[in-house]
Amino acid sequence: MDDIWTVDRVKQLGVMTNVETAAQILGIGRTVAYRLAKDGDFPVQVLRIGHSYRVPVLRLLEVLGADGDRVD
Repeated sequence: MDDIWTVDRVKQLGVMTNVETAAQILGIGRTVAYRLAKDGDFPVQVLRIGHSYRVPVLRLLEVLGADGDRVD
């Protein structure tokens, strides 16, 4: 896939995605993204599950202004 993130492409991620993908969608570098997630300052909700950080796709859609759309 190319580097262009559309609302439809974000929806295809499913319910959750990783911090790296969320950062790419938001235009944030990987290192900064993990630091923001660790500090609780990532621009959208981040869930800590074990040793992983997961980002709800619905929160990304809200930031993109597509929160009224249903995530399938």
